[in-house]
Amino acid sequence: MIRVSVPIDVRAVIETDSPAFALATPLRVDDLVALAINEALGPRAPQDKRARAIRATLGGLREGTFVVDVDGRTYERAEDVVVCAGSVTLRFFIEREMRAPR
Repeated sequence: MIRVSVPIDVRAVIETDSPAFALATPLRVDDLVALAINEALGPRAPQDKRARAIRATLGGLREGTFVVDVDGRTYERAEDVVVCAGSVTLRFFIEREMRAPR
């Protein structure tokens, strides 16, 4: 489980002249995964390690190896959009375990 702070999209607030974007930010799942990897690796991790980890993780998501749970909602596609506010919690589940009968 990784908790990620969600950045405010200042450009969207200014361009739309709507304060709603200051309260909730729409982000793609792949962007959230990249933020989570950066959070997990920490600020001192080498850039090439970050790039490899992001590439491998997004590749696994696109191949269907695992799914991402964002604040209790499951996403299977990196292109899906999540509306976030403040911070979100990401959890990664292996796909076959999510489909197991209970």
